[in-house]
Amino acid sequence: MLMSAHAPLDALENNAEFVARHIGPAPEDEAAMLSVIGAASRRALIETLVPASIARSAPMQLPAPLTEAQALAELKAIAGKNQCLKSFIGQGYHGTLTPGVILRNILENPAWYTAYTPYQAEISQGRMEALVNFQTLVTDLTGMAVANASMLDEATSAAEAMTLAARVGKSKSETFFVADDVLPQSLEVIRTRAKPLGITVVVGPAEQAGQQECFAALVQYPGVTGRVRALQPLADAVHAKGGLLIVAADLLALTLMQAPAEQGADIALGNTQRFGMPMGAGGPHAAYLACKDEFKRSLPGRLVGVSVDAHGAPAYRLALQTREQHIRREKATSNICTAQVLPAVVASMYAVYHGPDGLKRIARRVASYTAILAAGLKQLGATLAHEEAFDTLEVKSAGQTEAILATARAAGMNLRKASDASVGITLDETTTRADLLAIWALFAHGNSLPTFDQFEAGVAPLVPAALARSSAFLTHPVFNAHHSETEMLRYIRKLSDKDLALDRSMIPLGSCTMKLNATSEMIPITWPEFANIHPFAPADQLAGYALLNEQLCAWLAQATGYAGISLQPNAGSQGEYAGLLAIQAWHASRGEAHRRICLIPESAHGTNPASAMMVGMQVVVVKCDANGSVDLADLKAKCEKHAADLAAIMITYPSTYGVFEPQVKALCEMVHSFGGRVYVDGANMNAMVGVAAPGQFGGDVSHLNLHKTFCIPHGGGGPGVGPVCVVEDLVPFLPGHGTAGQQRLGGVGAVSAAPLGNAAVLPISWMYVRMMGAEGLQAATETAILSANYVAARLSGHYDIHFSGSKDGIKGGGVAHECILDLRPLKDSSGISAEDVAKRLIDYGFHAPTLSFPVAGTLMVEPTESEPKAELDRFCDAMIAIREEIRQVEAGTLPREDNPLKNAPHTAEQLVKTEWTHGYSREAAAYPLASLRQGKYWSPVGRVDNVWGDRNLFCSCIPVSELEA
Repeated sequence: MLMSAHAPLDALENNAEFVARHIGPAPEDEAAMLSVIGAASRRALIETLVPASIARSAPMQLPAPLTEAQALAELKAIAGKNQCLKSFIGQGYHGTLTPGVILRNILENPAWYTAYTPYQAEISQGRMEALVNFQTLVTDLTGMAVANASMLDEATSAAEAMTLAARVGKSKSETFFVADDVLPQSLEVIRTRAKPLGITVVVGPAEQAGQQECFAALVQYPGVTGRVRALQPLADAVHAKGGLLIVAADLLALTLMQAPAEQGADIALGNTQRFGMPMGAGGPHAAYLACKDEFKRSLPGRLVGVSVDAHGAPAYRLALQTREQHIRREKATSNICTAQVLPAVVASMYAVYHGPDGLKRIARRVASYTAILAAGLKQLGATLAHEEAFDTLEVKSAGQTEAILATARAAGMNLRKASDASVGITLDETTTRADLLAIWALFAHGNSLPTFDQFEAGVAPLVPAALARSSAFLTHPVFNAHHSETEMLRYIRKLSDKDLALDRSMIPLGSCTMKLNATSEMIPITWPEFANIHPFAPADQLAGYALLNEQLCAWLAQATGYAGISLQPNAGSQGEYAGLLAIQAWHASRGEAHRRICLIPESAHGTNPASAMMVGMQVVVVKCDANGSVDLADLKAKCEKHAADLAAIMITYPSTYGVFEPQVKALCEMVHSFGGRVYVDGANMNAMVGVAAPGQFGGDVSHLNLHKTFCIPHGGGGPGVGPVCVVEDLVPFLPGHGTAGQQRLGGVGAVSAAPLGNAAVLPISWMYVRMMGAEGLQAATETAILSANYVAARLSGHYDIHFSGSKDGIKGGGVAHECILDLRPLKDSSGISAEDVAKRLIDYGFHAPTLSFPVAGTLMVEPTESEPKAELDRFCDAMIAIREEIRQVEAGTLPREDNPLKNAPHTAEQLVKTEWTHGYSREAAAYPLASLRQGKYWSPVGRVDNVWGDRNLFCSCIPVSELEA
């Protein structure tokens, strides 16, 4: 219908246009959905489900929404406040050239950034191949036997390496030695992590590592000052004392230098940032962790392995899944449940594109420029602190450090303050001859600058000849076959075609909130004003990031009801950890450091008990009742039993079972009355924004998952951001970063390598809030709840809805933003398991809901507010059709062991074979619904054999012939 010629001007301007683009169901669809549920209106549904005791009394105070173009313009002005000086700071962050084919087709491609963690192996073959390439890149360059599929950042990886060594080593010592030229941000995070675990951190010159009675020693290779030292003498000395040697190594340097494993190292770690990921003020970047073969079953994080499918074809899967820490709960040794998959894919593709020869050329260029820079500085009379180097020099400043740094800044360059008496200069892939001339000018003091004529024939790198690499690396064909852009483009497309991501279909994962990652939200992350910033550049150069941080924290505070927020944690797990550290430090400040009991309901997210263990708390499990709510009687008994030592309770709200527990306010009051603090896990904040605020109904601490509720993409399993939010009296105990000049209050240090963690993706959430406004965000929450209840209502006649809350008058019982389908009765009646249903959904073109969490034998569905009604109906139609197939099994029409569910997913190769031995048709296998004939997704492999994969562990690129053997 045409708008009236006299329509109000604000209607024509339509500043809230993005709200309708983000929210899937149109008004007429919403009315139809409400009629199926049995609710009079969306607001009436919310009032029925959300306890009145926690409902917000006042709306969020947020700026009025802007259009996509307006928001981008406003953010561009903020970005313009950053200053992009040429960085020679180093310290683990480098300029890099992202190949355009990777930038456009990986980093900016929704086929890659909207994918979920590869828990459903069959529909994740493309990204898992890329991760196997990443693991191979790491193992080849470090010489280690096995590497995981990435870590959050180098500092976190160093801390995880420390605890890994403590677990697997034979030393009884509780001392961890750190060389004094390790990256300072790594040392900060190590100290934060070591304190609650009772580990003593000793810092000294690397040469003293063997003089310590330590369970492990960490050295940097090359050191932060650029010094390159032989590792074998250190390894021998540490081993003689019963300890392990951990090496933080630069992968680009390792193309020219002997691998850590070749020199006796036991564990290697580091960052892959300079393999194509911009600095981005600190992240996201894929760190790595690698170790000897005998430590592989203790290696934290994810590991992708090679297995076979049901037809014997090679297939990838997550290997050694018992190491998934959120499954191990209080027995976990780490709480990391995500990684940096998208940056890891970028790094792996960078290696595929350049190949071993290309990487060596880049490294030789960096090393040669470093040698030329050193020679020129010596000609000018400068003194170097050391003669060996790969990419970093330390130049004596004769007490003029600050003056040199200031002169450099005036010339558009940032150098590193190594000390009051020296400056550090680090070169990288982006360094040019003009850069060398500009650096020489800083030290010329009026003298003529060196010329390049004398260097044209080449200059020997400063890497000691005795440490030159002789072993081959990246010999697998994948690293030697895709060096033209045509080949690379097609390889990337080939992998993405194997996967299911949000660009193809709804991903109905419960608790994981796979909502729209709008293109306008994604555009700013590659703006140079955000991307080309060093996290430890002078503060005035990060003014745009500072304003972004200030505004985003203020908006998140409005959404949560908390007084203070830190954006430093670069994953939800790290936000949990920081929140528990804050609670612990608060108790200690009151002379009650003995309070170490953490109550955790049996319905809680698995990272909760893992995080509690990491801060040295003792987990006590609280029961839940038949409706999925925390059992208040059991809670009271546990509070009374542990009254003197109660530190906190960790709850998830709405609960992990997908219900709004009506007694949550009473729960908070009870724990407070016994001196404990309340941690409200913000994983399900998508059901509360604008409707209820944990900081207002009794929560003391929460973390948020910006990669869920606030639209940062999952990226196949990372990046993420997990801000920690606290009430007023806990604000002094938020994490601080000493290397950025932040005051370390309350004894809580850094939890991530960079002050703003994964800073480069924060503009995504800023854009989301700025375009939605308060009313739009509340509408998103209410629509998410509406959509979940619509799915529950449509499926309630076919599946049992577990923990539905049993709201009168609402078909399906009434759930929060997700519903749990209980398939356990069907297992008894038909032999069909929840996993069979999950695999059969692939044939229907869907990623499965969350499988067997939080209840074994169930599927947890979260549709999100961004899915239109048509897609919700397509999913419901698929689930109903699957239920009909199960009924055929129950009736004996289909055999219990040979039916479309047991044999799913069906591949195209399987269906076109001449022989077909199954008791159902090929058409039933491939096209159970007529709609599937349009845009059919074909699984690239059959059901993956998990048992075979664990018995035959391959975690790097291997010849297919070896796999078949």
